[in-house]
Amino acid sequence: MADDHMHVQEFFGARAADWDSRFPDDGPAYAAAVAELGLRPGAAVLDAGCGTGRALPPLRDAVGPSGMVLGLDLTPEMLEAAVRAGRDRAGQLALGDVARLPLRTGALDAVFGAGLISHLPEPEANLRELARVVRPGGQLALFHPIGRAALAARQGRQIAPDDLRAEPQLRPLLAGAGWRMVSYVDEDARFLAIAVREG
Repeated sequence: MADDHMHVQEFFGARAADWDSRFPDDGPAYAAAVAELGLRPGAAVLDAGCGTGRALPPLRDAVGPSGMVLGLDLTPEMLEAAVRAGRDRAGQLALGDVARLPLRTGALDAVFGAGLISHLPEPEANLRELARVVRPGGQLALFHPIGRAALAARQGRQIAPDDLRAEPQLRPLLAGAGWRMVSYVDEDARFLAIAVREG
């Protein structure tokens, strides 16, 4: 697991400084995905693998001043970029790992994860840890600002048949971790799967 963490930190650490400038038009897609969660004022939400914090302002708008927004990332350089962008004003930032969240059981109403699932070293165990910190009936949004086919084309590759984000793989993976998928969209303009915490 340490090797997986080192790989993720090296990959994102090297790209943190210009990450936002590489994807300057993603803001509206983040805001639209957050809106689909239907978060209420006062809710507590985690942006897991928050990167440069692009989801934090719409999450703050959704939960209002009485809500709690936490952005957690494994890569210090990404959190530093979030601070430089002023996104730390929208939520607390923390260096941490989704494998061991520094939160009590049932503390959250929702988790937002942009680009997260592809970088989980142990997807079922990691999704189970996310489920642990969400109250029953709370939500998980797995998001990417472009869909699987568009992302594969951008990276000059084909979609792998065992891609975890494919609905036939993702639905049972989530179910095994305590989530029930309630919506799934995979189109060129976005990927968004929303699941509800069982129990």
